[in-house]
Amino acid sequence: MDELLSILKENALESPDNIAKMLNISVDEVRKRIAEYEKRGIIKGYQALVNVDALNINRVTALIEVKVSPEREGGFNRIANRIGKFPEVQSIYLISGDFDLLLFVVGADLKEVAFFVSEKLATIEGVQATASHFMLKTYKHHGVLMEAQDEYERLKVTP
Repeated sequence: MDELLSILKENALESPDNIAKMLNISVDEVRKRIAEYEKRGIIKGYQALVNVDALNINRVTALIEVKVSPEREGGFNRIANRIGKFPEVQSIYLISGDFDLLLFVVGADLKEVAFFVSEKLATIEGVQATASHFMLKTYKHHGVLMEAQDEYERLKVTP
């Protein structure tokens, strides 16, 4: 991955001035490359990484495996794009194994996620089966530990 992209991935708030110093290039070059990445769709957006568990809000995240019948002309793309239009769906991945797609779905509670699966997802032509897994706690998200820990935490010794 380009070093500029690595810096932005680590901290999207890093200033063009600091990035230019890190990469030993001009600020104008940094801005130009960022604009080009955005134009080409390589950079799709910027988001804050939020520890949702610390907010104490009613929210359930489910990982849903979906088995689908691939379409002759579109393979998995058309059905994945259709599923992706639902606001409950946060992410979709094409995966290997017994299932074809992995969805990250968010709802206010278990009932809301169950309704999405039974009334919206399962009724889509081509969806053959689903398996739902509910996230209970987030320890690490996008490379960031969600709970503060001592840098050199030692294991306790027991007799």
